[in-house]
Amino acid sequence: MSKFSFTVVAAMALSISSTARAAEPAGAAAGGSVSVSPAGASADANAAKKGKKAKKERAADGNDTPWIKRHRPTRNQLELGIYGGILLPAKDHELYNPNVAWQQYKSVAPDIGLRFGYYPLSFLGLEIEGGVAPTKTATSNQSAVLGMFRGYGILQLPYRIAPFALIGYGLMGTSGLGKDIDPTLHFGGGVKFYINDRLLLRVDVRDNATAQYRTNGGRTNHLEVLLGLSFILNKKKPAPAQDPDSDGDGFKDKVDKCPTVPGVAPDGCPAATPEPDSDGDGFLDSQDACPQEPGVAPDGCPEKDSDGDGFVDSKDKCPTVPGVAPDGCPPPDRDKDGIPDADDKCPDIPETKNQYQDQDGCADEVPKQVTKFTGVIKGIFFDVDKDSIKKTSRTTLDNAVKVLKDFPDVKVEISGHTDSTGDRDHNVDLSKRRADAVKQYLVDKGLDAGRITTRGAGPDEPIADNKTAKGKSQNRRIEFKLQ
Repeated sequence: MSKFSFTVVAAMALSISSTARAAEPAGAAAGGSVSVSPAGASADANAAKKGKKAKKERAADGNDTPWIKRHRPTRNQLELGIYGGILLPAKDHELYNPNVAWQQYKSVAPDIGLRFGYYPLSFLGLEIEGGVAPTKTATSNQSAVLGMFRGYGILQLPYRIAPFALIGYGLMGTSGLGKDIDPTLHFGGGVKFYINDRLLLRVDVRDNATAQYRTNGGRTNHLEVLLGLSFILNKKKPAPAQDPDSDGDGFKDKVDKCPTVPGVAPDGCPAATPEPDSDGDGFLDSQDACPQEPGVAPDGCPEKDSDGDGFVDSKDKCPTVPGVAPDGCPPPDRDKDGIPDADDKCPDIPETKNQYQDQDGCADEVPKQVTKFTGVIKGIFFDVDKDSIKKTSRTTLDNAVKVLKDFPDVKVEISGHTDSTGDRDHNVDLSKRRADAVKQYLVDKGLDAGRITTRGAGPDEPIADNKTAKGKSQNRRIEFKLQ
C-alpha cells in the first residue's frame, strides 16, 4: 500500500440573522375616542389589509411559521437514511495484489448505502456511512466490489432548505482485486430539503481521496454523486400557540383588525399620526425617493456626484471624470502621459514606459549596463537540488551589485526556474528559495532589500525542450526583470 499525505483546509462561514419589529408602547383607554385625518385613516386601512392578507395566507397553509423555517432541523436530532447514486472510480487507485496484473475499474459504478446522523446543534452534526459499489474491471470484465465506511462532521444552514459541507475520514476497500483496504480523506457538500417533520431529501457531491498506484505520497480521487432519503427519528412537533397575539399589542389576533401591526383601542390598529418627513428635507416620506437622506428637488434625494470626486455634478466641470479643486477636473497633463504637469519634469514630452525612471515624466532609455542584467542571467550556479550558491557565481553577482548601486532608482524582480524533473511542488519551492538566496547575496553586499522582489516559477515557464539534457540545462536559470 502506498503512503500518501496531504492537507485539506475546509472552512465554512455560517451566519444566521433575524430581524425584530420595533413597536411603540400602546395603551387602550376605556371609553376614549380617537380623531383621525382622512390621510391617516387611509394609511391605517392599508396596513390592516396587508396584515389580514398575510394572516390569511399563513392560515390557508395551516401554519403560522414562515415556509423556510418549517420542519427545519433542531438540536439533538437523529437521522437514519439510505442513499443511492453513482461512483466514478479512479483509474489509478492502488489495488495491491502481487499475484494479479494491474487492473482498472470501469468508469461508472452504482453506489448504494446507509447513513446515520446525530446533530447536537441544529447547524452541526456527526454522521457515519457504509456503502458498496459493485462494478467490473475495465479490461478483463472481472467482478469486483468497492466497499466504503466513513465518518465525518457536517455544517449546515438550519433552515428547511439547508446547504451543507462535510469533511471526515474513512476506509475504502476492494474485493476480487487484492482485498486491499486504504484510508481515505472524505469531503464534499450538498443540500437538504426537509419535506416534513419526519422525512428529508438530500443531494450530495463527494470526493474520496486515497492512495495512488505506484506513487509514494501520491493521491487519487473517487467522485460520488448521491441522492438520499432520511428519516428523522426523534423530532417533536412544537405545541401550537394558544390564542396568539402576533404583534404583541394586547389584542388577540381573532379580534385585532391589524394583527401584524401594534395598535391601540378600540380595534388594535395604530393611532393616526401626521405623515412623517424622516430626513427633514421638506419632502414627506411618501413622496421622498430617499426618505433617510436630506435631498433636493425633484425627488428629495441628494444631488449626484457621478464621478465620486466630492464635487456634485452641478459644480463639477468634469462630472464624469474624477478631479481635484477648484473645478472637479483632473490636474493638467499636457503630454498625456498620466503624470500631472506639477510632477512632470518634462511636461511636453511623454514618459517612456520601460520600467526605468517611469515617474519623472521624461523620455528615456534603459542604460546598457542595466539591460545586461535583465532577462536570463548566465553565470549563476547552485548545488544540486539545493539553494546554496556556488563560488563560481560570485563574479556575476558582484557585477550585478555594482550596476544596481550605480543606478539606485532601478528595482528588480528575481525569479527562479527549474526543469520538469521531479515533483512540481518541490521544484516551485526550490526555485523560490534559490531566488531568495540571490536576493540575500545582493542585500548582504549593501543593496536595499526594498528594491528587490522574488518569485519561484518552478518548471512552469520553460524556455527550452525539457526532453533533452541541453533543454533542461537552459530551463534551470535565474532571471532579472525590471519593476
